[in-house]
Amino acid sequence: MESDPITRNFFNIPVAHFPDISARWLFKEKQNIRGLLEIIAQDLVEYIDFEQLEEINRSFISDTLREQESDMVFSVPFRSPSHADNLYIYILLEHQSTIDHIMPFRVLFYMCQIWDAQRREFESENVPRHEWRLRPILPIVFYTGTQQWQTPLSLKTLMLLPDSLSRFVPQFDTLFLDVKDTTENELTKTDNPFGLLLTVLQNEKKDKTLFIETLEKVLPILEGLDSVQHRNVLIYLSHLILFRRLPDEHDELMELVQAYTQDKEVENMALSTAEMLEKRGLEKGKKQGWEEGREEGREEGSINTKQTSILELLQHQFGEIPEYIINQINAIQNLQLLDTIFKQALTATTLDDIDLPKHR
Repeated sequence: MESDPITRNFFNIPVAHFPDISARWLFKEKQNIRGLLEIIAQDLVEYIDFEQLEEINRSFISDTLREQESDMVFSVPFRSPSHADNLYIYILLEHQSTIDHIMPFRVLFYMCQIWDAQRREFESENVPRHEWRLRPILPIVFYTGTQQWQTPLSLKTLMLLPDSLSRFVPQFDTLFLDVKDTTENELTKTDNPFGLLLTVLQNEKKDKTLFIETLEKVLPILEGLDSVQHRNVLIYLSHLILFRRLPDEHDELMELVQAYTQDKEVENMALSTAEMLEKRGLEKGKKQGWEEGREEGREEGSINTKQTSILELLQHQFGEIPEYIINQINAIQNLQLLDTIFKQALTATTLDDIDLPKHR
């Protein structure tokens, strides 16, 4: 996870986008992917080469689906005693508290999109059909909503199905983590710091006393990380406080976090974010109610500011930007579309990963 412009841009967002963007930021760190799997699929961890893990761009997915789903796809070597090949890890990020009962279909549909992209690649490279081998996919639902998820992740639950027909329904396992409903012991059963961060996320809306107790338990342990990891977890915790806790708690909570770092960059970024939120009027919105604040955040978004943020981010990642791309971005007057492009830019590996309007 790079620092400075990219990190700042990750959190220069409306409040409503924080759960999604912050999760994406965490999962750009390979050790956090490992930490997730240590919680939900520990038996597979020893076979996965996390150092070779690479995020896959989602350009093969239709524009409509890309806007509907919040997810990430990774490719990683999987080496078991009987097998050695690459595996796809698909993480669907689900933050809404309303349970989506068609989740099994959503997961299967997206998996088929991934395989179809692989099929098209085989065809474009003229690979003989008898040599086609689709990669296995490890599907994961990462759920941070507050309502307890009790709906099975099985296609059979979506059908009025007599027993005689059940064998014709596709069956596959989906790994699932309900962050808010998983015990602290389960989240922290390994030494990976990701589980510790999840215990803080778990209590993001709990009373202040419990939240402080969690921070006081987690911060001394995180101090043992290397300097880069430690800096990144403090950046995450600082922004979690600023985006998810009430404004009148900020000073006390931030003082607690900053007591564990001498890194002025962490403090400066937190101050910058706090000033940004105040300028947008979101602090007032939070006091009036979370949903009201979110709506105000959307309305306060500046098209010019968003255009500038996108261009600065692209220039930082890719150097000089072609003039036609600059012109296209500056011509977009739809804030929602700019938000979508901004989110794509955060995880883009090439300029082709950015879905700009087709006219050039």
